[in-house]
Amino acid sequence: MKFTAFERSAQGTGASRRLRRAGKVPGIVYGGNAAPQPIELDHNALWQAVQKEAFHTSILEMELGGQTTKVVLRDVQYHPYKPQVLHVDFQRVDENTRLRKKVPLHFVNADNSPAVKADKCLINHVVTELEIECLATQLPDFIEVDLGHLHKGQSLHVSDLKLAPGVKVVTHGKPNPTIATVVEPVEEVVAAPQAAAADDKKGKKGKK
Repeated sequence: MKFTAFERSAQGTGASRRLRRAGKVPGIVYGGNAAPQPIELDHNALWQAVQKEAFHTSILEMELGGQTTKVVLRDVQYHPYKPQVLHVDFQRVDENTRLRKKVPLHFVNADNSPAVKADKCLINHVVTELEIECLATQLPDFIEVDLGHLHKGQSLHVSDLKLAPGVKVVTHGKPNPTIATVVEPVEEVVAAPQAAAADDKKGKKGKK
């Protein structure tokens, strides 16, 4: 994905407020061999971009001052209740940059699993994203999680995922975290006929 940024000369809280009133978003790009660069972006264009999953997970091409630089989105600050981006951070990357970044999980084939198809179970997604470590060139847009083989009573763990070479899941000390679990359907409790009949008799006595 490509986006356009502009150099930002004015800095500070007051300058940032003026930028936002003018429909701009202050930001910064850092990393690599260059110094941190304050930037500004058009709010409407940025707002449309941050709605897309790929903008948060992919290597982006930033056009700035006539040059194109590869970056990844590092942080987005939103207004607490308005649909507004307040600030963005980007990191410069190249083929030698090693990253840690969260990527979404795309769950597939749940309806074809024996757990759902035969046993009418549900599959609970315990997590919807994972933090991974890899080179920038190996960064996936998402990780596909195949649920098609799950049976009743089973769970899926990090060790069950098929990851591309060079991609490692960061578990922060947790041994083999759970990704998804099969949940048995809850049976509805039907009122006993005796109780219903007793209620009916009480109703008839009340009418007398």
